[in-house]
Amino acid sequence: MGYCKKSCEDFLTELAGKAPVPGGGGASALVGAVGMALGSMVGSLTLGKKKYQDVEEDIRILMDRAEKIRLCLIELVDEDAVAFEPLSKAYGLPKNTPEEIEERDKIMAEALLIASNVPLAIMEKCCEAIEVISEFADKGSRLAISDAGVAAACAKAALCGASFNVYINTASMKDEKLANELNDKADSMLAKYCALADETYDKVMKLIRK
Repeated sequence: MGYCKKSCEDFLTELAGKAPVPGGGGASALVGAVGMALGSMVGSLTLGKKKYQDVEEDIRILMDRAEKIRLCLIELVDEDAVAFEPLSKAYGLPKNTPEEIEERDKIMAEALLIASNVPLAIMEKCCEAIEVISEFADKGSRLAISDAGVAAACAKAALCGASFNVYINTASMKDEKLANELNDKADSMLAKYCALADETYDKVMKLIRK
């Protein structure tokens, strides 16, 4: 669908429209990519500085990780929209006879799993982004420390945003065991990585507030 090939203005116009995609999942992926890009900016402003030569190799490794995460999140913007299509069609299937209901339930189950897996993948990449941003905040240039704080805030927002898209789909699943498994994955990521993002945010705040 190429949403990330559009201008920011065009993407936001589509996001504000009546169409179901792009939606919250794609927006979360994009915000996560923005956060990761800001983390990379901290790295870029650190490389080559004599004061940080002891961590230069660490920064280069972090920047390589950050680029891979950013590119993956960009891809997930479109993947989220694609994943919603089968679910959107499934909601419109007839349910007038027992046979139709059975077929609809089968298709819905498959579509709900697909629609849950993509935001879970977005969450996983946001968790990776938060880890990398935390290291950028520790090792990067103090002149760019506020950008590390913004990066952490963006990555956390994206992580939380993507979780809503998991939970709204699992809530419609008839397979409670599967729904609980997916919810547990999301719960675990939120518990661990929101705390890490907050830790980074607080660390940055203490450094810049007088």
